[in-house]
Amino acid sequence: MGQLIVRGLDDAIIQALKQRAARTGRAAEAEHRAILEQALRPETESFAQAAARLRARTPPQTTDSTDIVRRDRDRDHTETTM
Repeated sequence: MGQLIVRGLDDAIIQALKQRAARTGRAAEAEHRAILEQALRPETESFAQAAARLRARTPPQTTDSTDIVRRDRDRDHTETTM
């Protein structure tokens, strides 16, 4: 993999990058990489490729939605009868 060195950045930009990285729980270098990928990926990736990439990052669902709907319905019914 290649490397990219960016010179001449304003200190405020560097600080903003570090703050954004902290909010996302990444190192500044990883955040910089994510920003570049996000900005440039639409030019190099098809919709199907993007969908597959996002699907791979999404954890599998372990709860059946039917159970969630039933719990919500039962909760709503309990609240209205009280």
